Amino acid sequence: MQSGMAPKTDRGGKYLTFTLAGEEYGIEILKVKEIIGMMPITTVPQTPDFVKGVINLRGKVIPVVALRRKFEMPEQEYTERTCIIVVEIWGSAEATMMGIVVDSVSEVVQIKNEDVEETPRFGAKLDVEYILGMAKQEGSVKILLDIDKVLTTDELSLAVQAA
Repeated sequence: MQSGMAPKTDRGGKYLTFTLAGEEYGIEILKVKEIIGMMPITTVPQTPDFVKGVINLRGKVIPVVALRRKFEMPEQEYTERTCIIVVEIWGSAEATMMGIVVDSVSEVVQIKNEDVEETPRFGAKLDVEYILGMAKQEGSVKILLDIDKVLTTDELSLAVQAA
């Protein structure tokens, strides 16, 4: 093994897949707490652009992030398929519930470790730190997200302070 390379970890397992701007993404099913339809989101002033605001989910205030904005994709009108995936994000010391707005939820798939390839390097400008890998399935590629890294600790604390 070359020095400076992280050891390969097992990235196989069950993933919830969803679409965003026509691409398929997946997040580990263990991170997903629930999937809810769109509901009123209270905007919070002075939060980053990608923080949609907060929702009241059974008495809990949960920050909601628009993944399209976070990934600098064009905005799109919400449809009846648009939904919020409530995930548990691990920050520096504790778990935080967070909602992410996605275009639509697809399915839960079992992905074999051997079907996951390393993320290609796209040059210095694109941050691929939050991508676990690329899963090849039935002739398509699903981008597996490390949801803990999608939102950095700083961004997370801003969103949580908003809540």
